[in-house]
Amino acid sequence: MLTFTIRRLVLAIPTLIFISLVIFLLLQLAPGDPMAQVPLTVPPDVKQKMREALGLGQPVHIQYLKWLVQVFWVEPQVFFDYLFGTGFSEGKLRVISWQTRSPVMDIVIQRLPQTLTVVGLSYVVGILIAIPIGIYSAYRQYSVFDQTGTFITMVGFSIPPFFTGPLLIVIFSVNLGWFPSIYDTTHRVTDWESFTYQLRQMIMPVMVLALQTTAQISRFMRAAMLDNLNQDYVRTARAKGLSEAIVVMVHVVRNSMIPVVTVIALGVPGIFGGAIITEVVFKVNGIGAYLIDALFANDLPTVMTISFIFAILIVMFNLIADILYGVLDPRIRYD
Repeated sequence: MLTFTIRRLVLAIPTLIFISLVIFLLLQLAPGDPMAQVPLTVPPDVKQKMREALGLGQPVHIQYLKWLVQVFWVEPQVFFDYLFGTGFSEGKLRVISWQTRSPVMDIVIQRLPQTLTVVGLSYVVGILIAIPIGIYSAYRQYSVFDQTGTFITMVGFSIPPFFTGPLLIVIFSVNLGWFPSIYDTTHRVTDWESFTYQLRQMIMPVMVLALQTTAQISRFMRAAMLDNLNQDYVRTARAKGLSEAIVVMVHVVRNSMIPVVTVIALGVPGIFGGAIITEVVFKVNGIGAYLIDALFANDLPTVMTISFIFAILIVMFNLIADILYGVLDPRIRYD
């Protein structure tokens, strides 16, 4: 397992470099000019100097190599300096946003807690709801509960967040007035009243994301349970006199969780993608909203950096899923 992990980590480096190149080339082909938002009263020679200051006057391959060095070499040094108080990154050029003229990673770190709070809680809630639904739906196959659960999960899986988000706002914020429609990122929990307000403003964005998670994972859990309920070891366990609860909850659920854990690990990057739309709908000041703002402003370094962070998440959780699959299933050996 250790050899497999090291081999995959080494392989991840050229994979990420290739992904970054593809992202960079696609963004270079995209229409738009970062100087388009500059007032028309600015003289052309000043605009040209501004373009050169942003690095836009350099060849494409030079721009890409500079960004690559900044991401893989300078930014890790900044993080090391922050942890240990050293000065390795002092005086070195970091990835600078064209829109805010500040380091992109500093803004990402500032907004990361908001995204992790909404995304992390929604994923946990979705998993906690999905697994019991999948277990009971499989055990009571074709029952009213199973049919209802299948209908609801299919609806939840089919409807995108940009539809469910405004729909919940209209119902629960505009008509009923139960929850705030805008997520207040400046809110701080200091007492019980502020804590309840924090819960109220998190319910709708969390449930929008949790709906798709529940729909996907419950379907996988149901399918895995149905596959294992008909296996010979289940009939053997029942023939030995084990109670139905032990047979289902200990033997069947344990073996059914093997593919489901893989799906859960692989679904983490996807929930970040769904958070992009959800953050815009509910005005959550997170990474997703920052990416959308950068896209509208033609902020190439910001878009590249955030897209590359998502690529790292995908590669990392693919590796975690493979490792978990080998740990949970003793029949699988990578070495």
